[in-house]
Amino acid sequence: MATKLILLDLDGTLVDTVNDITNALNYALDGRGLRTLSVGEVKYLIGEGINRLIEKVLGEERIHVKDAVVTRFLDHYSKHLADNSTVYPYVRETLEKLTSYRKAVISNKREYLSTELLKKLDILKYFDLIIGSDTTSERKPSPIPVIYALSKFNAEPSEAVMVGDSNYDIEAGRRAGIMTIAVAYGYGERRYLLDADAVVDNFGDLCAFLT
Repeated sequence: MATKLILLDLDGTLVDTVNDITNALNYALDGRGLRTLSVGEVKYLIGEGINRLIEKVLGEERIHVKDAVVTRFLDHYSKHLADNSTVYPYVRETLEKLTSYRKAVISNKREYLSTELLKKLDILKYFDLIIGSDTTSERKPSPIPVIYALSKFNAEPSEAVMVGDSNYDIEAGRRAGIMTIAVAYGYGERRYLLDADAVVDNFGDLCAFLT
């Protein structure tokens, strides 16, 4: 069947958010006895959502302060969502070309943060639906957010494609039975993207795989 629906990850796929996430994380961790984290370190921790990001940084010995750190992170991050975040090259131009397709964002960032970030960067207008980590009962790599999107658009798995930069995106798409395209410029290491049906080096290249 022809492609009807394009499902897109947010962080590392549409938008480079690592600087603002790193700043919010270091702010939230201040006073917890941990060293300041670099952008390079945080880059490889992004993908499973804010709660998992903070759990990974705190470790078991500090997990008891997780809720307080999450609250502090969200307070700072919500005020500085787009201070340093930028839309990746070729994203705007490509989205302009994809007007004949329905498009949804599926992010492990919370829905209100995802929506607000897209709005601040003036690309919310390109999407018909925003699905965050709290929109459905499970988040990627679960296929549930993908299945939810398919139901919203009355689309068959054969009519959809998932585009993302991490193994969480690829696994979610594959488990839902849809085509997967990995972008190699994001936060996920290329070796973790090999299960995708295709890997592209820039966002514009995905057009070649759409029918």
